[in-house]
Amino acid sequence: MSQSNDLVAALNKATERAIALDASLRDRLKIIADEVRKLSAVFADAVDRFVGRLQEAEAGREAPKIGELLPNFLLPDQNGKLLGLSDLLKEGPVVVAFLRGHWCPYCQTTAVALSEIADAAAKHGARIVAISPESRKYSQRLSADSDHRFPILTDVDNGYALALNLAIWVDDDMAQLIFGAGWDIPSYQTAKSWVLPIPATFVVGKDGRVAARYVNADYRTRMEIDDILAALDALDA
Repeated sequence: MSQSNDLVAALNKATERAIALDASLRDRLKIIADEVRKLSAVFADAVDRFVGRLQEAEAGREAPKIGELLPNFLLPDQNGKLLGLSDLLKEGPVVVAFLRGHWCPYCQTTAVALSEIADAAAKHGARIVAISPESRKYSQRLSADSDHRFPILTDVDNGYALALNLAIWVDDDMAQLIFGAGWDIPSYQTAKSWVLPIPATFVVGKDGRVAARYVNADYRTRMEIDDILAALDALDA
């Protein structure tokens, strides 16, 4: 087995441990980050530099803020059905989570965590949707990982992420490391590019306005599940 396959296999096992852990999403994601550093300090250091550059550039700063309208979308889900934000909001609040793709251990773990609160969200009349730049074939894999509890929408050519100022370009050095680890990102996406979304999360009220958000260029962190539920509680108040 090659070194890259060793890395992916070890991360798959770490992801399984993270998913099985009865803990906060923060603690589950930390298992994966710690495993990356343990397996390859070179890779972990490169991620630190990559994330640091994005944060220094304030990537995602212009994404919709609390109180602002979240622009409408009309995107195909993993079964090819078109879903629009405006239609979903007629039924209740919507949790919109951007994920990088099925290949990303942090996204797999986040998708499972979101599936675990699907019933709790439904009690608020809310729907969860995830958006990734991946084609239907790979969206179906991420949907299976999350037990088909919510739609995985394909952001064709990263168009919606670009509109929300959430799209970032993966530089050549980082792209080579990711590809060397065994993840051929362009082959998974409709745009065949090294452009990824910042994995942001928005809780949107029925009025279409952002009630809570989490936007962080460090893809190793995500909005806490309890914070999503608290935002939905606040919308009910």
